[in-house]
Amino acid sequence: MSTKEILRVKGDIKATYAKLSKIYVILEERFEKKLREKGLELLDVQKGEVVLEIGFGTGCSLVEIAKSVGETGKAYGIDLTPEMVKLSKERLEKEGLKERAELQEGNARKMSYRDNMFDAVYMASTLELFDTPDIAKVLREIKRVLKPTGRLGVVSIAKEGHEDSKILKFYEWLHQKIPKYASCRPIYVEDSIKDTGYKIIKTEEMMIAKLFPMKIVMAKLFWKEK
Repeated sequence: MSTKEILRVKGDIKATYAKLSKIYVILEERFEKKLREKGLELLDVQKGEVVLEIGFGTGCSLVEIAKSVGETGKAYGIDLTPEMVKLSKERLEKEGLKERAELQEGNARKMSYRDNMFDAVYMASTLELFDTPDIAKVLREIKRVLKPTGRLGVVSIAKEGHEDSKILKFYEWLHQKIPKYASCRPIYVEDSIKDTGYKIIKTEEMMIAKLFPMKIVMAKLFWKEK
């Protein structure tokens, strides 16, 4: 399995993003705008749906999800850091969408949501933050909370097809040396998703800052554990 070649995560992700929360507002709003728009376009959230975002950051995508589900739907969000929860609640309130969203601080490895709760789950620039053995745990936990007909959208730094990329190799080196600032690393996102029992529906790739290859993967449940 290709995920064996992924670097192990170094550093304390929660502490890192607590410190980066204010700076991440700028990164998320400006540098990830086109990526966010394409990811949400492919997720295709409909009115009345119940949708979860894992690792919602400062809430840019959550706002769009809350708009898309309408008054009859509901947006949920879970993030590891209280600073991100606070920033996202403020953003939702400013947009007049506070009542359409329910946020919590928590860990995606083990979520408090009930089985078969969500029509869709979305996570962007998040799966690559989990340590290698935990990627499958998170994807299995998403399977549990997804409806049998539900869909999964993942946006992640792609290692597949870019194994010889000097930029990614340099970034992996930075992750090993200064994980506090280079907090994630590229992963084999498609393999990880397929190996956990999902069927890939669509993939697209975009570059961020003309440097980082980001893969957008849309998937549905291929089989569901009983």
